[in-house]
Amino acid sequence: MSTHPATAPIEPQRDLKIPRHLGVIMDGNGRWANQRGLSRSEGHRAGVEAVRRIVGFAIEYGVQCLTLFSFSAENWRRPPDEVRFIFGLLRRFVSSDLEKLHAQNVRIRIIGDRDGLDRGMRGTIDDVESRTAGNSGLNLVIAFNYGAKTEIVSATKAIARKVSAGELRLEEIDESTIDQHLDTSGLPDPDLILRTSGEMRLSNFLLWQSAYAELVFVEENWPEFDESVFVRALKSYTKRDRRFGGIRT
Repeated sequence: MSTHPATAPIEPQRDLKIPRHLGVIMDGNGRWANQRGLSRSEGHRAGVEAVRRIVGFAIEYGVQCLTLFSFSAENWRRPPDEVRFIFGLLRRFVSSDLEKLHAQNVRIRIIGDRDGLDRGMRGTIDDVESRTAGNSGLNLVIAFNYGAKTEIVSATKAIARKVSAGELRLEEIDESTIDQHLDTSGLPDPDLILRTSGEMRLSNFLLWQSAYAELVFVEENWPEFDESVFVRALKSYTKRDRRFGGIRT
């Protein structure tokens, strides 16, 4: 039996602005489970179902890039059993959904620090990325073992090494240089960052890239995410006046 309540059909949406790049902080699996007297593991399982839903919505509505914050560098502080369960969920999600995503022309990219991952997980990531590298549809980016501050530090070190080696001059460094050395190199900056569970912070997610992103926070926990929440976020985004520091003339 599904743990997600049935919802009324969504009316066709017109005049919605669709973000080219949508970033999502998937928060509230544990709270959703606690509210129902379930284990945190059940919350994470329900969260995977929400991942499947939002990928489908992104394809249907024409989002070009979807970045999901699935496991942060700070999440290692959680109990070891919970961390192992989350890793196992990712492996099972890949094994069960990879062929479907590949058939839907989805390109999968994993960003984050891979040095702290075991060989099996790194092999899984390499396989997923290589299998879908030629796809030209939705860019599905999974931020796994990811932290934006660490990403920026790594980019800075890479640039410093090039300067030290004489491959790059100091005066040549600009914003595009930083962009090219981030995990998201080659991807557009997010237009919209969505966070569930009512929390109102970025939590070390795409800090450089989100300089001009619109932010939408919703009260629903991640397992409750459905098309009505998705459309409500798009409606909020559609109303925003994006000036990027300029003024409307």
